[in-house]
Amino acid sequence: MTYPAKQPASANVYDIFSGETWSEQRNKRFVRLAPEIDGLEMLYTNDLHPEKLFTVKVLCWGLRENGEVEGLVPWLDKVVACTSIDDPLHGSWQGFFDPGIEQVFFDPPEHKHLELNSAADYYQFDCESDEDIIQEIPDTIGTHAVFSSDNFSSITLAEVVSWQLKHSGQLCATLIDENLVSNTPVLPGDPCLFRAEDRSDFQYFFQHHIANKLKEKDPEAIAAIATLINR
Repeated sequence: MTYPAKQPASANVYDIFSGETWSEQRNKRFVRLAPEIDGLEMLYTNDLHPEKLFTVKVLCWGLRENGEVEGLVPWLDKVVACTSIDDPLHGSWQGFFDPGIEQVFFDPPEHKHLELNSAADYYQFDCESDEDIIQEIPDTIGTHAVFSSDNFSSITLAEVVSWQLKHSGQLCATLIDENLVSNTPVLPGDPCLFRAEDRSDFQYFFQHHIANKLKEKDPEAIAAIATLINR
């Protein structure tokens, strides 16, 4: 399977932040997604409550161009690989959890490897730009985007409808522009959808249970927002 880039890059070109070459970064981009539909979760800890294990639902599993498979979750203001979470204050990855059988595991399920590789072999893409969308999946975990233009004096919460995978490997959240709705229900790919990242007042992603607490003005949820403001 090949995903041709518009222009080849030299292996001697380095990213000043990661220290990786351009080709190494391209090999790590995501080329195929498989939604998590069985309720598997990510386990993490943080420094605020070091004695506790927390869980968030896995959004999907992603296949990198180099063949690696990763669990993915919306985390702060982007979607990241579970194993890449290493922020002692906000969370450090500890494994995966299957709540149905109460089992902890550390590697992506084998059936997701098979699903992703089979799909990647079947679907071929000839893209002209890194901005081209090669896949779009529905959000199945109740992710909400938080918008604020006044340093969180006021906030707006909006449900994420879908996630678009760009040829670059970036995942983008789409939400409904209520002024453009012409058909209901709004499904992935609808022209009324816009990308959260295209809005200058976009701040963070939250899963539904936190979003509901924010709507109810729960003190703990509000305190969590305050912690993020001070990052």
